[in-house]
Amino acid sequence: MLVIGIDPGTATTGYGLVKENEDGSLTAVDYGVITTPADLPMPARLVELYNQLKRILFLHHPHSGAVEKLFFQRNVRTAISVGQGRGVALLALAEAGLEVGEYTPLEIKQAVAGYGGADKRQIQQMVQMLLGLKSKPSPDDAADALAVAVCHAHSAGLRAILQDKGAG
Repeated sequence: MLVIGIDPGTATTGYGLVKENEDGSLTAVDYGVITTPADLPMPARLVELYNQLKRILFLHHPHSGAVEKLFFQRNVRTAISVGQGRGVALLALAEAGLEVGEYTPLEIKQAVAGYGGADKRQIQQMVQMLLGLKSKPSPDDAADALAVAVCHAHSAGLRAILQDKGAG
């Protein structure tokens, strides 16, 4: 199963693709960031983000995807910008016909590090270890997107177990 995780924003959106292997281990397939020029009007930035996400989805053909949920922001302008990026990401995933998961930062931290209070460095280290990467993934947005994908892959396994128990 191939999963794409997205850490949304309009200036920088992180993406990470994680493959769940037959033995249950996880492997990073691709990760990085999509950036949009600050001098572009917001509608043009959203179109650029959408087109880049569609390109990544077309290139990799993931089976499902997940997007980090918006958490409380003190800066309303930042929250609105992240919300717009989230909407574009959700649209691109839905349009591609993917099952979409949404996870809070707390849920992602718990799934990756086993601790909801983990800091960015701890999450990067756990993502590196879980995916067998030679170095910590960077930039931060890409590492966060890989964490979203890991969370979704783990959650998909749990959902399958629960569905099997419900069908039995």
